[in-house]
Amino acid sequence: MPTFNERHAQHTLQCMEIWSGNQNTDSAVSTPGLDLWICSRPYHQASAGGDVHYVSLCGGGILTRFILADVAGHGTTVANVARQLRTLMRQNINRKSQERLTRELNRQFAELGQAGRFATAIVGTYLATTRRLTICNAGHPRPLWYRHEVGAWSVLSASAERATPAAPNLPWGIDGTAGYDQTEIPLTHGDFLLFYTDALIEASDPHDQPLGETGLVELVDRIDLSAPENLPGTLMARLNDYRGGRSADDDQTFLLLRHREGKTRRLSLRDKIDVYAKVFGLKQV
Repeated sequence: MPTFNERHAQHTLQCMEIWSGNQNTDSAVSTPGLDLWICSRPYHQASAGGDVHYVSLCGGGILTRFILADVAGHGTTVANVARQLRTLMRQNINRKSQERLTRELNRQFAELGQAGRFATAIVGTYLATTRRLTICNAGHPRPLWYRHEVGAWSVLSASAERATPAAPNLPWGIDGTAGYDQTEIPLTHGDFLLFYTDALIEASDPHDQPLGETGLVELVDRIDLSAPENLPGTLMARLNDYRGGRSADDDQTFLLLRHREGKTRRLSLRDKIDVYAKVFGLKQV
């Protein structure tokens, strides 16, 4: 059987390039220091759904930013709201402060006034020069972290555990003035992080027993990481097995991130001209 990367060749993201959507997808992209796999399945095999993914690389080629959001509801009924949220992401993605980016997306999404719609989200920024990942969590399921030094998966402590009145870390759209705190973690070569929407932990077996967070940790802990390009397909297959072959009850999306060592690439003159052309709107981003 072809591997994930054989079916979907890994794409190297260029400066100020964007990789995003809310459709059925199997995508593999790389940026300085990171390999990312995005797997999304809208509810009932619809062409688009309420899960939104977004990956971009800054003009300097050293900062990777990604967002995974889950609009309340699923499938085609919320696909338009998801597309609107994706547009907001595109308009705000270059904000320097991640905390301000998260707050502004919350404010603007609340202003859409989509009949009480809200969205959980997780925002991440990786800086290749420091090898550190910063995460803001807006009411989203807690990511899983595989620490190469430990050799096991665990739950990355959620910012919700440190929520304060000033930073309640609420899903977007509930309170347009809500604040958000952030977590910064150092990454080493061979570390993995799994970001996902709640369909994964809410998957139920034939006896209606939900997988849950603990079950998901146990599931991924049994997957061989020596060929990470196989992990997305294997994870989807294991989830399907857990459900007894039944379809998922919601849109399901996950973003798998692998950290690797590597020097940041210096921009050539041609690269710099290309970046400025995008900045001034002379070339489409």
